[in-house]
Amino acid sequence: MGFSDRQEELARVHAEILRCDACGLCRSAAHHVPGEGPADAAIMFVGEAPGAEEDRQGRPFVGASGALLIGLLALAGLDRKEVFITSVIKCRPPGNREPTGVELAACRAHLDAQVAVIRPKVVCTLGRIAAQALLGRPLSISKEHGRSRWIGEVLYMPLYHPAAALHQPRLRATLEADMVRLGEILATELGE
Repeated sequence: MGFSDRQEELARVHAEILRCDACGLCRSAAHHVPGEGPADAAIMFVGEAPGAEEDRQGRPFVGASGALLIGLLALAGLDRKEVFITSVIKCRPPGNREPTGVELAACRAHLDAQVAVIRPKVVCTLGRIAAQALLGRPLSISKEHGRSRWIGEVLYMPLYHPAAALHQPRLRATLEADMVRLGEILATELGE
């Protein structure tokens, strides 16, 4: 599949996301937030769900967490324009509560479709919910953060969510160190 084919297919997936009402979250959300970035991005970042600012703008990681994420990307030698950024859940849960199992299941096909089209080499999960959804098992992000693992042809790296570092400033150094490690992995294992 060439780049233009991927762009068309990703646009189709995003159109489906924008029409989705499978879990009902869209009834209380201002916007669906499919995600953004190149259709052939080598690296994908997946968060939990849109926050208030993301819901207002219809774009992922544009609030305070997004500002921190941009700085963190630089530590790994990355720019926001070259990675694909999305969330497991495509609409904001009321009050920023954790998504339910029904909501996670309803959005999973959308995330799987995005991964299938983009075919990233690396998927960085941001926070426990995203890590559990993509790694398929319960886990403690405090124990798993920064530990990369191959699943098939894709390298997965669980990271703390940037919001965690905003709420608990002591986690910022850990998140920064994990992003530096990500940059090292990209340079040595993937030649990025």
